[in-house]
Amino acid sequence: MALLLRLLPLALALALGPPAAQAGPARSPYQLVLQHSRLRGRQHGPNVCAVQKLIGTNKKYFTNCKQWYQRKICGKSTVISYECCPGYEKVPGEKGCPAALPLSNLYETLGVVGSTTTQLYTDRTEKLRPEMEGPGSFTIFAPSNEAWASLPAEVLDSLVSNVNIELLNALRYHMVNRRVLTDELKHGTALTSMYQNSDIQIHHYPNGIVTVNCARLLKADHHATNGVVHLIDRVISTISNNIQQIIEIEDTFETLRAAVAASGLNTLLEGDGQFTLLAPTNEAFEKIPAATLNRILGDPGALKDLLNNHILKSAMCAEAIVAGLSVETLQGTTLDVGCSGDMLTINGKAIISNKDILATNGVIHYIDELLIPDSAKTLFELAAESDVSTAIDLFTQAGFSTHLSGSERLTLLAPLNSVFKDGSPRVDARMKNLLRNHMVKDQLASKYLYHGQTLETLGGKKLRVFVYRNSLCIENSCIAAHDKRGRYGTLFTIDRMLTPPVGTVMDVLKGDNRFRMLVAAIQTAGLTEMLNREGVYTVFAPTDEAFQAMPPGELNKLLGNAKELASILKYHIGDEILVSGGIEALVRLKSLQGDKLEVSSKNNVVSVNKEPVAEADIMATNGVVYAISTVLQPPANRPQERGDELADSALEIFKQASAFSRGHTSVKLAPVYQRLLERMKH
Repeated sequence: MALLLRLLPLALALALGPPAAQAGPARSPYQLVLQHSRLRGRQHGPNVCAVQKLIGTNKKYFTNCKQWYQRKICGKSTVISYECCPGYEKVPGEKGCPAALPLSNLYETLGVVGSTTTQLYTDRTEKLRPEMEGPGSFTIFAPSNEAWASLPAEVLDSLVSNVNIELLNALRYHMVNRRVLTDELKHGTALTSMYQNSDIQIHHYPNGIVTVNCARLLKADHHATNGVVHLIDRVISTISNNIQQIIEIEDTFETLRAAVAASGLNTLLEGDGQFTLLAPTNEAFEKIPAATLNRILGDPGALKDLLNNHILKSAMCAEAIVAGLSVETLQGTTLDVGCSGDMLTINGKAIISNKDILATNGVIHYIDELLIPDSAKTLFELAAESDVSTAIDLFTQAGFSTHLSGSERLTLLAPLNSVFKDGSPRVDARMKNLLRNHMVKDQLASKYLYHGQTLETLGGKKLRVFVYRNSLCIENSCIAAHDKRGRYGTLFTIDRMLTPPVGTVMDVLKGDNRFRMLVAAIQTAGLTEMLNREGVYTVFAPTDEAFQAMPPGELNKLLGNAKELASILKYHIGDEILVSGGIEALVRLKSLQGDKLEVSSKNNVVSVNKEPVAEADIMATNGVVYAISTVLQPPANRPQERGDELADSALEIFKQASAFSRGHTSVKLAPVYQRLLERMKH
């Protein structure tokens, strides 16, 4: 019977299946990380957890799978150590940690979990130890011994000099009058402490880190007969001011205080919620040019965008950051928050000078550099951070600075610096006119552009938008980087100087001496009117040298047959506009003749039917022209391909005959046809 009773729990466990398969609440991030640590430590015995310890410190972390393989916390190397998971202890001579810790009252549990200093200070008060040893249900967030040791001497002196008021109140603030386990420690919630019902701020992050007033939970859920103990890494203190009140009383926020008042954000910063304010100090404001600062402070829209870019949507304590992560601001932008050792970084810069200043509605980190969003910048300021400095110099020389720094709504098409690798062009009247056509009326966003859309420039030209599978182009230029949308203007970085169309395809050909024979051929074939009217054409234009390279007899025969000449010329004309930036590895472009042209691009060389193009992207109002050095032949005119077509036709006939014979057993293919069919298949 005794054996049966001992086996009963095992039988029940097998019947119910593993815990993960049983119905129940989802595990919290902390519990998932603890579970991962258990899995990594199981080869050392039951209830052993693997922890990562920062080399040269006593800091330890239960980590997730990613951090386990990286072996780093905040960029610093870690070593793996193995210890008993929370709630268990070793037994001499046994592997792992097979024994559950004995269940004691809260006071005795403090000693078990490594908070003997908290025990010591509890003894000094007259009232608290009896409470911790008596009946009830409490939670205590117990500072580790190292946490007490790191307190400033003057703070510790003020506590121990008045143990029954200051020290007692401080300890009561670490306590909650009920049992609270980690699965109840929800992100952004508050617990009511046993000191004047003051709130304790709880944050539970996706990486498994839990903070209590920004103190990190080291070991959690140590059960006691009258409650639970959670070990934390610092002594916490009461929170009395909201974010706005802290800004009001700190001298280092004088400029920020004025900016918040001017923007009207003080209502948000003194209201309910849980925010993170990356608070620029006076020094941060002083680092930017006075003209820029005055412009932003005098522009309510830019000022609000600037401040919203310093406010995160949730409270982010420094201890929660063990690796890089992206966080969203109220402005809608994304900041890269990371850490390097003990320093927090924003977008890779260690600009946080003071961290974890707690408020009733969030947390403040002091920063020594402004985070100016694109939406608060002029086009000049946007361009200064992009690879378009040569183009901006040209616009400045052309006298267009006011367009780039004023309040005019426009979109700047700025070529990359690499476009000018052979030198910057001279800014003459022609260049000024061209640059004027790189400024589009209205502030655009590339995601709203569509194929066939026309854009009007400050120079009065109409530019067309072409949307391809992997490219977005405006005339011959394609967008090379994501938009930068400023206060009034948007910056489009483009891959070459834009050339607006100056006439129809026919005008382009007539205006270029390389195409005299082609123009004459077009006129003979009766295609002039078509290439002069509105349309969308891609013309592969053979030069005079291309025609002259043909055998004289073949050329004369072609020019003397208007119908065949028209067919050949139509084969050189695609039925849509394809600029070189829209060409992938291979594009099959349908010609007006009916057959398809194979257009490809490799190493910035465009080819059509494997023939390299001499010049690409000569823009016309009704199409684009490519100069080529060969007269292209349609597939039906190529001897080899004519043979291939005949062979294909013959093979199809034989296949049909073979199928017919299989369906009519009385009909047999002659052996010679059978052999021919087999040979043609192979």
